Amino acid sequence: MRTIIVFCVCVAMLSCSSKSDVNTQKQEVFATEKSFEKMCADSGICVAFTEFADSDAVILRGNDSIISGKAGIRHFYDNEKYRNARVQWTADVVNISEDGSLAWTYGKYVWTVKNQNGTENKFSGVLHTVWKKQKNGSWKYVWD
Repeated sequence: MRTIIVFCVCVAMLSCSSKSDVNTQKQEVFATEKSFEKMCADSGICVAFTEFADSDAVILRGNDSIISGKAGIRHFYDNEKYRNARVQWTADVVNISEDGSLAWTYGKYVWTVKNQNGTENKFSGVLHTVWKKQKNGSWKYVWD
């Protein structure tokens, strides 16, 4: 009987630990999203999208364009159009893979872009980002 009780307590502890780990990882990914957004505001979109990209990152942009790798992403965002733009977003949902190596988020974003006349145009939509846990424990996006 004592063995059964010990076994049940161990299973319950592992279950709580697992849920706690998942919640901690979800909080880490959410905080990474907010740090990413803040770096866009503070350092510029090109810097932030390059910094938070995994070396194998891929982004999908207008006209079904695929941009891959940090160099490609930096090149894509290194133009006047993005120097005069701002982006804000919130990850409404954060999920973690069973093994804790990947996460995915989705939510809403708003891009604000100034045209040549200084008029601001806003574009909004739904974001979907896939994050990969790095060897150092940080998160970098692999798909945006």
